[in-house]
Amino acid sequence: MFTIDHPITVDEAMKLSPVVLAFVGDAVETLFVRTQLSLESTAKSGKLHRLTADRINAHTQALSAAKVAPLLDETETAVFHHGRNTHTSSQAKNASPADYHNATGFEALLGFLYLTGQSDRIRYLLSVAFEN
Repeated sequence: MFTIDHPITVDEAMKLSPVVLAFVGDAVETLFVRTQLSLESTAKSGKLHRLTADRINAHTQALSAAKVAPLLDETETAVFHHGRNTHTSSQAKNASPADYHNATGFEALLGFLYLTGQSDRIRYLLSVAFEN
């Protein structure tokens, strides 16, 4: 589910904009949540979309970032911080600035892991993030 045919090196990924990493990471997290909901629910697609939106927003991503932060290695922490501290031209409609920045850091981390081919790590961190 989280495999890339031609992963890039860590050095190449570190040269990418954190906003680009977050763009990819958002898609990775969305696929994870949509897959989980599809397997757990018999709801129609409109309901599944609303459930996905409830689970993926700046506030819940900030909470996810806090859950996984103690598990990150030095490189992952650097990627998260780089994403969190980047200047973006937009803000979340229904989130605090702190949540928005932490969410961007979390998404950047997921994008980094995906682009560098670390699918097992993505699965692990997302399973921790979405534990009840």
